[in-house]
Amino acid sequence: MTSSGPDGKARVTVYMRPGCHLCDVARDVVDAVCAELGESFEEIDIDSDPQLQAAYGEEIPVTLVDGRRHDFWRVDPQRLRAALTQQA
Repeated sequence: MTSSGPDGKARVTVYMRPGCHLCDVARDVVDAVCAELGESFEEIDIDSDPQLQAAYGEEIPVTLVDGRRHDFWRVDPQRLRAALTQQA
């Protein structure tokens, strides 16, 4: 079962772009940690929106937990796990 934040959305959001090696690595880490904890996550392609490109283009992948900026460039699994269990 996946759980959601207070607004019913995925707790983890990953801003990324296709063909980004760091994004692929981040997705694998986020997927593994979320699967382990029964959490959900969503991916958002920043290339679909000029505002997202401006906000995140130099730092992708960018990870948010419960709508708050958590990590960029790399996702540390222990840090993500801690954030998800502390805010649950």
